[in-house]
Amino acid sequence: MIIHTEQSIVDFNFWSGAAERAELLTYTELKEVEYQIDELYPDGLEDTQLNDLFWFEFEEVCNWIGLDIDEVLGRE
Repeated sequence: MIIHTEQSIVDFNFWSGAAERAELLTYTELKEVEYQIDELYPDGLEDTQLNDLFWFEFEEVCNWIGLDIDEVLGRE
């Protein structure tokens, strides 16, 4: 069975390395990323796709909202 849900990115339960990276972004930054995802993926993303974006493509995610990945990773 497939269940599709609509959920805000700020409420998404990231896992593994993606969870650590998502925690580095502010609420406002996460909402900006959510807006970009809505624009780039109008049909939505599967949970694994969203998690993988944050884990493996975090530099691109940061670029979407005008952030430098090194500065964001330096927030740790």
